[in-house]
Amino acid sequence: MTKKFGILGYPLGHTMSPPIHKRLFELSGHDGDYDIYEIPPEELETKMPMLKALAGFNVTIPHKVELLAYMDELDETAKRYKALNVVSCGSKYIGYNTDCYGFRKSIEQMGASLSGSVCVLGAGGVGRMFAIESALCGAQVTIAVRESGIELARRVQSDIRAQNPNAQVRIADIAKLHLQSESYHLLINATPAGMYPKVDTMAVDAALLPQCEYVFDSVYNPTVTKLMHEAKKAGCKVAGGMAMLVWQAVKAHQIWDNADYDANDIHALINEMAQTVDKKFSAQ
Repeated sequence: MTKKFGILGYPLGHTMSPPIHKRLFELSGHDGDYDIYEIPPEELETKMPMLKALAGFNVTIPHKVELLAYMDELDETAKRYKALNVVSCGSKYIGYNTDCYGFRKSIEQMGASLSGSVCVLGAGGVGRMFAIESALCGAQVTIAVRESGIELARRVQSDIRAQNPNAQVRIADIAKLHLQSESYHLLINATPAGMYPKVDTMAVDAALLPQCEYVFDSVYNPTVTKLMHEAKKAGCKVAGGMAMLVWQAVKAHQIWDNADYDANDIHALINEMAQTVDKKFSAQ
């Protein structure tokens, strides 16, 4: 009998999860149907029995925090980030956060390191995760935000120091980064700047980019953002958010089915999904 999986979120109009997971099932040789469960927050409680009858499911906004209360057990990643994006169903309902795995694999595959000087642009949900993962890997972390984001950045700074009192983490004004003398091994964009349809925006001044060796943009639509384009011109090595999206999905299949993948197949899948995004949105 074919196992049933899916993605839970609301809204889910542009989700790339079904084609990614369909290909991952094909590559692993495991049978699995993958559907979309577009459920608003007010209907979540009544739909939980149906969701728990699945073999497993992914979770995206706005349910990544609310689902915690429905789990029998939380993996340490879900505990660390107080949010989950993967659920394994069976005798127990276990929540995981595979975004951190997807992030680390993306950085590893682009050839960068999380042990040097890392600057994270933004301190929201994904920015918090980037900053914490970087700090736990030994990076000297700069959290760059607008003035309105200072308090949020301070909370992230406190979260990091609670887990590692010796962590090197500072807060900077995102608008003045290019005026400072610091250089960065890795610059990470955790803001929506440059995301479709506002593709002509960047979170930082291009004058900062010659001071960076690697640039990772968590935005995956477009697949080459303005930041990535300008970073390439400045001589940086770059990667976009599609790699992270695919790698976190790979981890989900490892959890669900103990699936094993060839790295070359995953690179090909990342490129395939990037081409799908480019084709889909260039036609609009």
